[in-house]
Amino acid sequence: MVPLPAHGIARNLSEEGKDFWKQPAEEGYRPCLDFGIEYRRASARISKEKKRFLVVVVSGGLNQQRNQIIDAVVIARILEAALVVPVLQVNHIWGDDSEFADIFDIEHFKKTLQADVRVVSSLPSTHLVSRQSIETQIPYHVHPHWIRAKFFKQLNEEGILVLKGLDSKLSKNLPPDLQKLRCKVAFHALRFATPIRELGNRLARRIWIEGSYIAIHLRLEKDVWMRTGCLTGLGPEYDAIISRDRKSHPEFLTGKLNMSYTQRHLAGLCPLNALEVARLLKALGAPRNAQLYIAGGEPFGGTRALQPLMAEFPNLVTKEMLARDGELTPYINKSSILAAIDYIISLSSDVFVPNHGGNMGRAMQGHRAYVGHRKYIKPNKRMMLPFFEDASILDAEFSSIMKKLHSKSLGQPELRTTKRDRDVIAYPVPECMFAARADVAVTNPRIWDNPSRRPYFSGQRCLIIVFGQQYWGFIAAALADMQKPPEMISGNMTAVLCIYSALFMRFSWMVQPRNHLLLAFHVSNESVQLYQLSRWAKAQGYLQQKKDEAASQ
Repeated sequence: MVPLPAHGIARNLSEEGKDFWKQPAEEGYRPCLDFGIEYRRASARISKEKKRFLVVVVSGGLNQQRNQIIDAVVIARILEAALVVPVLQVNHIWGDDSEFADIFDIEHFKKTLQADVRVVSSLPSTHLVSRQSIETQIPYHVHPHWIRAKFFKQLNEEGILVLKGLDSKLSKNLPPDLQKLRCKVAFHALRFATPIRELGNRLARRIWIEGSYIAIHLRLEKDVWMRTGCLTGLGPEYDAIISRDRKSHPEFLTGKLNMSYTQRHLAGLCPLNALEVARLLKALGAPRNAQLYIAGGEPFGGTRALQPLMAEFPNLVTKEMLARDGELTPYINKSSILAAIDYIISLSSDVFVPNHGGNMGRAMQGHRAYVGHRKYIKPNKRMMLPFFEDASILDAEFSSIMKKLHSKSLGQPELRTTKRDRDVIAYPVPECMFAARADVAVTNPRIWDNPSRRPYFSGQRCLIIVFGQQYWGFIAAALADMQKPPEMISGNMTAVLCIYSALFMRFSWMVQPRNHLLLAFHVSNESVQLYQLSRWAKAQGYLQQKKDEAASQ
């Protein structure tokens, strides 16, 4: 899935407005799924597996389902088993009975993963049994070694393994090849079904054609307020409804049960309400006429919940407002499909803001990074909310504070490895994206100008791009120097480059297997540098001096 192209910055904006729409620096990071040689060797066997089958039952909303499907593919790879297309459990909260093929492009899923894991639509008749045991006792953050030790013998004996309750159970710190596989599933294989993709792109174009827009994932649904244990900010009557329903469903409340509402709010455990989102956007410089797309379900309190946001930013739309002629009618009771439409429209936005993190926020963070590091404002709730409570702070000072707090959380490349247990789906750098030098020539820059045209590269293709950017830069610089007077050539530097390429030519020839690609680059560079060295020597008179000595003898 690729987004619509990012808009340029309009000239008639104030400096503050231009700064708001400005996209973060990519720092040269490009998608690159370069699987190791051992992984590729094993793929020939695993992709043809016909004896062992893994069945996975996934649950929750759309993005929970996506996470579990990603883990299911990785576990199938670990167990060297064929994966049966995951079974989507009926969502009891929203009553959505959609199946895998209703949401995702199943043929694309199979084709994309055909070199990694064999995916089948159903179990073969030889593996159908009247009673199957379902494994649900899986601890959190399990390592591949644990999975093999626990299930491989059982899978070999029975030929089938059924797993349920995979949500966030697989470790986030996997071997590099499995991390790349997670990215391949998330950003390439899990493409939405054609009708959903076409409708989502159609709605996205309707708002995109009007200019830059902000997508906000407002998690203000009733079940969110129940689970977080927070107050809605809509008044005592609404809070009383949430409190009553929460008491009748105590299992909904998750974590930090001993904290008061105020403590939970200041700790950043509550979603930002519409007023807080409006104040944050205004402080960060969002223009009043900016288009806002609201992703998510119907907020608790309806229009009243959105009123503070609409007062500051009147150009507010939802998918229901963008749709025409009953386009959404077939999906009224399909919450996962409606969430997929939100996902498509949010991915194409110029700026994305989640008000309470969650699976959608993490998925969008990683996907926007993968397609070109589009601006992603991650509210620093724990640090900023105390300033919201201080009425003595003037607007200019408040704006300065908010910009300073969020200067490093705007979607810039951020290494997953700087903090333990980060999910590669939210932080694809460095496992799934390589750092190409930004100051050298690119063999085909038009590929990178438009994120929607950027491919992902694997194996030797990654090496071609890396070497192409690194060494073509040297050659391009030398070719440019040929247009300059020879007196401007640095003899010392040119001699060093000659020795440098000679050493790498010898290395690329002696290494087994021989690296012909590296050899070709350095042969080209050596030829150019030797020519430059001869021009420099002629300009310095060294060659003429030798001719004169020969003539005198």
